[in-house]
Amino acid sequence: MTTTTSTTSTTTDSASLGSQLATALGGGTGIDMTALATNIAAAEYAGKTSTITSRLDKVAVQISEASQLKSDLLSLQSSLSSLIDSGNLLPSPSVTNSSVASASLPLGSSGSSTPYSLEVTQLAQPQVLSSASQSASATMKGGTLTFNFGTVSGSTFTADASHASAAITIPDGATLAQVAGRINAAGIGINAYVATNATGQQLVIKGSEGAANGFTISASDDSGAAAAGTSLATLAYDPTAPSNPTTKVQGSTNAAYKLDGISRSATSNTITNAAPGLSLKLTGTNSGNPTTITYSDPSSSITSTMTNLVTALNSLVSEMNTDMSASTGSLYNDSGAKAMSKALGQLASKVIMSSAASGEPKTLSDLGLSTNKDGTFTLDTTKLAAALSSNPSGVAAMFTKGASGVYSTFFNMTQSLTTSTDPGSLAGSVARYTKLQTTLGEQQTEIAGLQSSLRDRLITQYAAANAAVATSNSTLTYLKNQIAAWNGSNG
Repeated sequence: MTTTTSTTSTTTDSASLGSQLATALGGGTGIDMTALATNIAAAEYAGKTSTITSRLDKVAVQISEASQLKSDLLSLQSSLSSLIDSGNLLPSPSVTNSSVASASLPLGSSGSSTPYSLEVTQLAQPQVLSSASQSASATMKGGTLTFNFGTVSGSTFTADASHASAAITIPDGATLAQVAGRINAAGIGINAYVATNATGQQLVIKGSEGAANGFTISASDDSGAAAAGTSLATLAYDPTAPSNPTTKVQGSTNAAYKLDGISRSATSNTITNAAPGLSLKLTGTNSGNPTTITYSDPSSSITSTMTNLVTALNSLVSEMNTDMSASTGSLYNDSGAKAMSKALGQLASKVIMSSAASGEPKTLSDLGLSTNKDGTFTLDTTKLAAALSSNPSGVAAMFTKGASGVYSTFFNMTQSLTTSTDPGSLAGSVARYTKLQTTLGEQQTEIAGLQSSLRDRLITQYAAANAAVATSNSTLTYLKNQIAAWNGSNG
């Protein structure tokens, strides 16, 4: 009988049986055993699967919300940094006669509320030497050029004991351009280049600004130097000698200027901290005709910044409150969100200018910032205007990038809330939720494997049952046919 052959395939694997059942439905019981096994296996693990899926959905939202709060904090810090770097929140200096000098704020300075007068009588200059002209094809003998530094005054030279001499080796057959390259590469504060004139080329050697940065040059040829080369002695300079092959074109000098009528000098035309809130770059002279250095008024910029800061903070607080809501928030009772809420709640009253003198603003509350019961902020512009009027330099000092101030406060707060090494920070929350997400994903995979294994076992069991029923049905049909045949024969 053909039914005997069809039932012997039950020894194959469950996947094969599933395929057989899928293509042989209607035989045996007439039930889709594959679908039945799939549904039973799914029902067995439905509770666990639903629980993990729900937790994965929630943790994904927690990661998103904590990450967004972290990102918003960093964005606020970055915007504040750019705004302070622009200099618009400080009283910036400007020189009325811009041909005499340019002015800027020293690093970390809050500027000045009073102007200065400036008179420049002499600019700082470097010493400049020029060698005698040579043909473009001329080469130098090998040897050594030695530079000694100090003050050159007329025919005298006073060495600077704190500035060591420097010896530079010149290779045999070097061109003037190669000599200049050797000098520049030595990094001794001397710059050299080749100038072309009507009779050939000459080496120009220039030192640094300042009277004490004069220099002499001594030269010695190597004993084995090429006879045809030009002696390095043609590049020597000594003010005490009766004559020099190299000419001093310009002597080194200090800058001389008067600030508010007081005579001063500087070794460079770039003068940092020339006065409180003032750095200078001298570019010209104006003897007998002082110019004025004035400062801009940053009051309107500071007011706009505080207004915008309150708007940004309120947006952040609104987002945070929604995320922490007991009814709708995914970060309810989250340690990182709670730390952020606490930090923002203390912001207005926190002392951010620890070294401020008596009467100077020390907190953002002194600039009119206050905290409402719901954690949002309000700005009292009248109080801010009064602070700007009574102590403009003190307010401006709060908007620098020093160890204290608005930016430092926001920077430290943001760093504290976004560091991944602190489990109580927003970044710590993100790390914790991400780890939980990984664990839940592994559990989900494990349950899916168990469900698949159960389905395969059920398919195998149901395939055997279906085959048995099919065999019974075949036997029954055979018996019925035999009985019918017997009955017909007897008749």
